[in-house]
Amino acid sequence: MAIYAIGDLHLSLNEEKPMDIFGDNWKNHEEKIKQNWIETVTENDLVLLPGDFSWKMHLKDMYEDFKYLNDLPGKKILLKGNHDYWWGTLNKMREYIQTNKFNNIDFLYNNSYEFENKLIVGTRGWALNDTENSEKMNHREEERLKLSLEDARKKDANKEIICMMHYPPVINTYTDEGKILTKSSNYVDIMRKYDVKTCIYGHLHGNSHDEAVEGIVKDINFKLVSADYLQFKLYKI
Repeated sequence: MAIYAIGDLHLSLNEEKPMDIFGDNWKNHEEKIKQNWIETVTENDLVLLPGDFSWKMHLKDMYEDFKYLNDLPGKKILLKGNHDYWWGTLNKMREYIQTNKFNNIDFLYNNSYEFENKLIVGTRGWALNDTENSEKMNHREEERLKLSLEDARKKDANKEIICMMHYPPVINTYTDEGKILTKSSNYVDIMRKYDVKTCIYGHLHGNSHDEAVEGIVKDINFKLVSADYLQFKLYKI
């Protein structure tokens, strides 16, 4: 049994929201993802989707997008992204997928998920800007990450933890001279307290890929898994 990840699917299966306005690589991206998924994932595997799954505005309109996901192999765990306006309470979302018999989909929202010898935690996060609003939003998301981590530790105090976020918890910034500066966050410090070893995240597209931090930072292995960054192929954790 393996764990895979891919973020930012930006589905719009029954409405006009073409993603190729962001580049030719986005043409037919749903089919590219589907084909690689079928070739890669088995029914016993787990796939993590860290946000921006669909452009839909309301949960009631999500049938086609969830059906697309449900028809693919493996168990899927979804996290909220900044464009997932359809996202509701955990109870309402679970009720919707149960009613429609989407039996291999679940959600990460102030909770955790146990898979074999791993625990999956996470929260959406927020932009690492030095503004009053970003400070407020990041504080709220930090508390949600703690809730998720506490839930995981109640399930098992020893299993390895994988954290998924939508916004990057650590980014590269650049000085006027072109020097790279890595900006960390409280999310990273919280993860370290719970001995998190792996963190995947999305959100970054196009030129923003330059902001991505990958590899070991403060003892945590970070990986960007935005669909376009992965060339629409799932990443094996």
